Amino acid sequence: MTQKKRTFTILVLGMILGVLAWGAFNWSLELTNTEQFCISCHEMRDTPYQELQETIHFSNRTGVRATCPDCHVPKEWIYKVIRKIKATNELYHHFIAHDVDTPEKFEAHRLELAQHVWKTMKETDSRECRNCHNFDSMDFDRQEERSANRHEEAIDNGYTCIDCHKGISHHLPEGYEPDTPGGDDEGDDNEEDE
Repeated sequence: MTQKKRTFTILVLGMILGVLAWGAFNWSLELTNTEQFCISCHEMRDTPYQELQETIHFSNRTGVRATCPDCHVPKEWIYKVIRKIKATNELYHHFIAHDVDTPEKFEAHRLELAQHVWKTMKETDSRECRNCHNFDSMDFDRQEERSANRHEEAIDNGYTCIDCHKGISHHLPEGYEPDTPGGDDEGDDNEEDE
């Protein structure tokens, strides 16, 4: 085999292996981005997932349902990869620390866990909420007057979804004190169907 053929063969094999590696990476990324994967850990299945089932995000008149990744994993590829890298911390707590592996331990850490999620959502302008909810698409005339007023106030003051909607899909932690810019949190209210 000549040097030219050898170089060409190596390049072709490298490209094929690169495509296969990229495909395997994306496949594993998507495999870990499903509700079934999320609730395969009993910590998530037995507490947050049970709470989600009691909310409008799980069951409503239109049949639109949010799954764990819809709210906790960005859709844009680069942000999704960053979130998956950060999720390795969750693997540590599941497999090594075992610090949330019972409902009692989970409750003991609930405020800390919630504050971490709320901080991230605040920093990203509630990016995952906005995958489905968008001020530009809201018809304030069809909302209850209180909701319409609060959403208009949020727009005027630059609030993001999580500023007012803590506890919308999971129970608020023991010891949580409302700090909503527009008043008391609405998260535990019954929200209008999607």
